[in-house]
Amino acid sequence: MTSSSDLVTASADEVLLVGRISAPFGLQGQVKMVAITDQADHFRRKIHTVYIGPKLIAHKLQRVLQHKPGLLILSLVGVASLEAANNLRGSEVFIHERDAAPLANDEYFIHQLYNIRVLTDTGEELGTVREVIETGANDVLVVTRPDQSEVLIPMIHDVVLDMNLEQGTVIVHLIDGLI
Repeated sequence: MTSSSDLVTASADEVLLVGRISAPFGLQGQVKMVAITDQADHFRRKIHTVYIGPKLIAHKLQRVLQHKPGLLILSLVGVASLEAANNLRGSEVFIHERDAAPLANDEYFIHQLYNIRVLTDTGEELGTVREVIETGANDVLVVTRPDQSEVLIPMIHDVVLDMNLEQGTVIVHLIDGLI
């Protein structure tokens, strides 16, 4: 059995949310996790430690099964009873960012967009990203502008021309009616 002192700890700025524990599964301490990651296969094969709840308590994974799309069954070291599993109900589940599946060139983590500068293709500074709204079709940047109302910028190819996360900038083309 692995003790919690054998596990690497993580801080809130080092982890990514991958799901939420919805309920116990069976009587042996397994839990159902509603996954918000589209990388369930990577999670099953490559993730060995998850961090649960607001205190990011490290738990070593014994086993991960995909029950159905978007629903994983987790067996956690040290969680071996229905009562222990029930205590985790509703808890968010995180992984260390370094353990996440590699991103493609045009992919990003949502948290990387916060506070980056938004510039137009004409060189005007529009503002900074305050929030990212996930709509399903495309993400939408909520851009705070100095002394003006906020602007919603859809993350679509016609609008977002370039994103440089290292420099902390997004270059946008303001199509008619956007502002």
